[in-house]
Order: sequence, then C-alpha cells, then structure tokens
Amino acid sequence: MVVDDSAVVRGLVTRMLEADADISVVSSVGNGKMAVDSLARNEVEVVVLDIEMPVMDGLTALPKLLEIDKSIRVIMASTLTARNADISLRALQAGAVDYIPKPSSSRELSGGRDFSKELVDKVKIHANARRRLKGSPSVSISRPRTTLEKPTPTTLAHAGSSLHKHKEVVLRAPALKERPDVIAIGSSTGGPQALFSVLKGMFGKVKQPVIITQHMPATFTKILAEHINRMTGWTCSEATDGMIIEAGKAYLAPGDFHMVVESQGTQKVLRLNQDPPENFCRPAVDPMFRSISAAYGRKVLSVILTGMGTDGLKGGRVIVENGGDLIAQDEASSVVWGMPGSVAQAGLCSAVLPLDEISSYVVKVAAGGAS
Repeated sequence: MVVDDSAVVRGLVTRMLEADADISVVSSVGNGKMAVDSLARNEVEVVVLDIEMPVMDGLTALPKLLEIDKSIRVIMASTLTARNADISLRALQAGAVDYIPKPSSSRELSGGRDFSKELVDKVKIHANARRRLKGSPSVSISRPRTTLEKPTPTTLAHAGSSLHKHKEVVLRAPALKERPDVIAIGSSTGGPQALFSVLKGMFGKVKQPVIITQHMPATFTKILAEHINRMTGWTCSEATDGMIIEAGKAYLAPGDFHMVVESQGTQKVLRLNQDPPENFCRPAVDPMFRSISAAYGRKVLSVILTGMGTDGLKGGRVIVENGGDLIAQDEASSVVWGMPGSVAQAGLCSAVLPLDEISSYVVKVAAGGAS
C-alpha cells in the first residue's frame, strides 16, 4: 500500500514498485484514514507511509494500522528535514520498521534512481521478513566448528526459501579475559529501536565509551543522538572530527561520513572522512571496526545489531583475529537478519542473543566477567 497526499507522488512511487515483477501495489490512497479503511478490506504486507497528510497524518495512522494487522511492515517516507527526522524516529519507536528519505520534489523523485532502488529493495526485504517470521523457522546454534551453508538470495516471490532454513550458527569461545576498553556497535535497518533498548540496559553499568555506526542520512543522525540522550540516559554526541573519546559516553557517526578512531598519544580521537562508501554505505561499520581494532588492540567488545546487508563482517573479522570479541542479535528479534546473520554464520560470534539479552551480556563482559 502506498499512502501519500500527493497524487503525483503516489503515481510515481506505485510505478517504481510495480516495475519489479515481484511487487504488486494493492492500494494507493491519499491520507492516513483512507489507509486504515483500505487495510481493513485488503491483505497488505508492506505500507509505504507519508508523514504529513491532511485528515490523518502518518504518525496518527501508524498505531491504527498496526491494530488491524500487527505483522504489517510500515516504512515511513519523508523528506530530509529535522522535523520529519524526529517524527520518523518517533514512528520507529511506535512500531514502524524502517524509513526512507524521500526527494523533496516530484521532479527529483521521478529522476531518483537511487531512491527507486532503495525503495524496491526495502519493500522486498520487509515483505520477506514478514513472511519468514510468520513461518517462524528456527536457527540452531552449536559450539563445534563446522562448514556453514552459504546464504542464497531470495525474492519476494520466494520468501521462506533456503536462506531461512537449515541454518546453523557456530559460536567461538570468548577471547576477552579482561575488561574491554571500548564497546563498538554497528546497526542498520531496525537499529534505532535496538540501540534504545541496548543502551538503556547498559546505562549506569558500563563505564567504557560506546562508539556507534548506524546507517542513516545526515539529518537523521543528529536527531538520533538527541533521542538516545533523552531515552537512554547516555550522553550521546553526533561525532565531530577530532573529538576526544571519553569514558562513559556514547558517540554516533554522522550521516555521510565514515567515523574512525585514531590514537594520539594517550588519547583516542574520532576522525571523520568521506572516503568512498563501503558496502554501499557511508557511514559504514567496517571502517569503524577496523580502526577500533587498530587503536585498542584485543580489548574490544563489538556488537552487530539488526540490519540488511553484510556491513560489519570484514571489520568484525579483523576484531576477532586481533583477539577481541563480537556478538550479534539473533534472527527472531531482528527486523532484518542481514548484518548480524552474516557475522553469525561466518562463525565470528561468541554469542548470538535476543535483543533483550544483549545489554546484560555487554554489562557482564564490560565488568570483566567471563562470558
């Protein structure tokens, strides 16, 4: 379902989606009330929901849509303004699974190939995830190292295929025998909600700095840092170039910049750059992980939360090879089990945990407890 008060935008978005043979737009409506009425009559897997609309806006419509169908996947679509970024993050807390920055004019939208690709990819991924979770396939976890089956691509028409069956995650023994000096977290789709949960559970119990890369555009990362401050108790800053890392504080990579760590004498400093995207992302988790491993050596605890793609796999391998530890969110609690799944299936993790168990695990390891 496409929900937008602009008929032109609805038409463009519908054409973008239906250009993919696996996607069918069953409803296209102009406000939140119409969306609620339409959902009551149609079977819908994914809703692309505008924020600012007459009669009923997107934030008001969201809980009403979820009341009708708790399993529906709602993607918020908004232009890149601070106000819309704030509303989108509030929507994520209220049950939306994702957001997509929308070009500010219909002219930009019609020529926006990047937007079109991102939109189609997200709709298909969330439709697949919805179907998978309704089927509730299990993931087995074992200690002995064995050959892992490589995941294969699926399409919307083949959700629930071999990518989500017969997986085995092999855990490695934890390497950290002492308190880590830093906690590093990477996340993407579904990440804001996961970050709020993990950081809130860690607040007041973890003294190390927490360094975070969340895939987000620039306007959103500033607002996300503010939300983390308000909701978790942590002092969280959107990083600036040359910022000195302090114990007990959290740092978030700004949109459109990679964030890395450098050692300068006895201090650790955050540096920002606009090197080419890695894994199609900037900021990306891999360069952050590599730099943290170089700066802190083996005393690193890294965490991969929900997200699509494989960002964090290469950098996580570097951390583990240098004697640090890596843990990941499990499939059942992830919005998308791409990033955490990639490190889990590569045999890099000392733990693969439900979201509500990650903070307690981090607290234990941060205090020097053997996991």
